[in-house]
Amino acid sequence: MHLVLIDTRSAEGAREVKRSYKFQIHPTTRQARSLAACIEDHRQLYNAALEERREAYRMRRVSISYGGQSAQLKEIRDTDSAGQGRWSFSSQQATLRRLDTSFAGFFRRVKAHQTPGYPRFKGRGWFDTVQWPKDRDGCRWDSQPHQPAARVYLRGIGHVKVNQHRPVRGMVKTISVKREGRRWYVILCCDGVPAVPLPPTGRGIGIDMGVTHFLTTSAGELVANSRYLAGSAAKLARAQRALARCQRGSQRRRAVVQRVAAIHRKVRNQRTDQAHKVALDLVRTADVIAREDLAIGN
Repeated sequence: MHLVLIDTRSAEGAREVKRSYKFQIHPTTRQARSLAACIEDHRQLYNAALEERREAYRMRRVSISYGGQSAQLKEIRDTDSAGQGRWSFSSQQATLRRLDTSFAGFFRRVKAHQTPGYPRFKGRGWFDTVQWPKDRDGCRWDSQPHQPAARVYLRGIGHVKVNQHRPVRGMVKTISVKREGRRWYVILCCDGVPAVPLPPTGRGIGIDMGVTHFLTTSAGELVANSRYLAGSAAKLARAQRALARCQRGSQRRRAVVQRVAAIHRKVRNQRTDQAHKVALDLVRTADVIAREDLAIGN
């Protein structure tokens, strides 16, 4: 048996850390349409870049790099000024860089004799995030204490209201917008966040993840498995039966799809909330946490 030791006070010597903040945003009807168009155009850019790489290798055995595709952006934006030209140049570069990262992972897995996982085309619903890699470059985080509500500015979309439920610390480096069903979120990645080390407790603890119980500690404490999916099973079954009766492409089917997605999103949020609360309680009460080196997902 292999053990993994986690030092919960490892940040004690660090003065600054990196941190991400996720807030729900409330776009107007016009802004929501613009956000959807922005994601769709970035999805098409991703797929077109992937197609170019595939065809170049298939026809000429030539590999195209990120630099070569990024150099074509100016011509693409000039040609399609009403489409791709509406959005931030840096966000489009981030989309091309995202594809380049996928290819780097593919080649790394090939060399390691693992399942390669060749990058795939992104269909509708499989590309829901756009990133602006630098604040004030096509985007701007605008949050002041005297303002009634925080806002984020995105080129081609405007100033969007943000439900900022906690203060943002550090310097905002990258801004991402993510679509989850009918909801929109902004994700801020910050550098230079002041580290707040916890006081030492002089205590170590071992944990074991399980199925019957969510968690068992070496002190004999049991954390129940709340089984949130079982609690929503009846509602989910009704929604899935309704989905099976809907005609493909109909307005009603799109509404029922959103209902099914909302149920799954609620279960996911409940699980994440429990995991965060249990982890926070463990970190606050122990200096060292030991767990077995197992693939917990199995």
